[in-house]
Amino acid sequence: MQFELTKEFLEILISAIERENLSWIKENVCELHDADITDILDELETAEASYLYNFLDEETQGDILMDLDEDLRQNLIQSFSTKEIAEQIEQLDSDDAADFMSELPKEQVEEIISQISNDETAEDIVDLLNYDPDTAGGLMQKEFMQVNANWPVNRCIVQLRKQAESVEKIFTIYVVDEQNKLLGFLSLKRLLFAKPDTAIADLYQDKNVISVKTGEESEDVAKTMEKYDLVSIPVVDLQNKLVGRITIDDVVDVIKDEAEKDFQMASGISENIESDDSIWKMFRARMPWLLIGLMGGVFGAQVISGFEGGISEVPALAFFIPLITAMGGNVGVQSSAIVVQSLARGTDQFGSILQKIGKETLVALANGAVLSIIIYGIAYIFEGPTLGTVVSLSLFTVILFAGVFGTLIPLLLDKYKIDPALATGPFITTLNDVLGIFIYLTIGVLFFGL
Repeated sequence: MQFELTKEFLEILISAIERENLSWIKENVCELHDADITDILDELETAEASYLYNFLDEETQGDILMDLDEDLRQNLIQSFSTKEIAEQIEQLDSDDAADFMSELPKEQVEEIISQISNDETAEDIVDLLNYDPDTAGGLMQKEFMQVNANWPVNRCIVQLRKQAESVEKIFTIYVVDEQNKLLGFLSLKRLLFAKPDTAIADLYQDKNVISVKTGEESEDVAKTMEKYDLVSIPVVDLQNKLVGRITIDDVVDVIKDEAEKDFQMASGISENIESDDSIWKMFRARMPWLLIGLMGGVFGAQVISGFEGGISEVPALAFFIPLITAMGGNVGVQSSAIVVQSLARGTDQFGSILQKIGKETLVALANGAVLSIIIYGIAYIFEGPTLGTVVSLSLFTVILFAGVFGTLIPLLLDKYKIDPALATGPFITTLNDVLGIFIYLTIGVLFFGL
């Protein structure tokens, strides 16, 4: 039965912590799934969370530490000694341990490394800390299963049993040569049915070996794993030597982080922020795009002032300015969002620009035709045929331009290595606002002969 975290449960738990009712905690909390325990800890105050966390066994602590809210994790660690932190580190996979250490001051990292009892674990963490966290090297973990192509099956099984002690999840058995260069993959089924003296070289698969280099961007790693439907992927160095593996859980985190980043950028937030971040950080992240929006508004006002005489002659022209700007912005964002989505999946390239613009133009023509007919009827009823024609023709033109710009801008940004998510936010909205006002008032002045 799936656990549901409720307010009543939290109240009972807090009461049990205050009364130190360890039997109730053990029965109702410690037996839960790690993910549910993480959710519970994130809802508690630091003192209560610390009490409950310290009551958990070491294996559970290691499994949930990196899933905790970052602020809570930092608060918990502050109450630990360097030795206790080192013990916590040893419970983590090497990639999680490196991620955890990267959040700490350099002096503290060196002290913790010196306290780790297992030299191999310490070396793995130090090695991972040397990689950029946004690359395959920064994502990979050192725990994986590998065998030598020259080993017989009986030796292979003995070695795999030893390696399995440090590998929590076994997805693939990698095959290497004497220089530790990646050759292929070994099927567990073929291994189990093979004779003890059969060489691994006669069993492993060496076709379509998909791997990534340590320096590859994390986004590219995610795209590769998605394309080939992999749950893990080997990481090799420039000499094709096997140095680690990346598992699907780490790639899911990359995809989530990129999605959050793109969503915030499309919303006009220039850096990754959380709801509990400082006011200064939120201000700093939002202000650049608000300034761009402000300048766009100033340009829009300047455009309107240039047509002040025409508007004074036909005041009804001003009634439909908000409609024109809103529709232009909406169409532009819709078009750019589709392109940005396809670029993020790696299914669109700059070479298809004419095809994309052509397709989006046809969509804009269809949308513009329908909406223009509707707005003509509305404007005709309230303001007459001339203004109805001006508004409908302007709306049609603005929708057409917005569709084209919404497609073109993210493709251009991507070509010049600028995040195309910028195109779905205030940037394209502001551009379409100014352009839409200019188109609308120009057509109005021409039709009314002003």
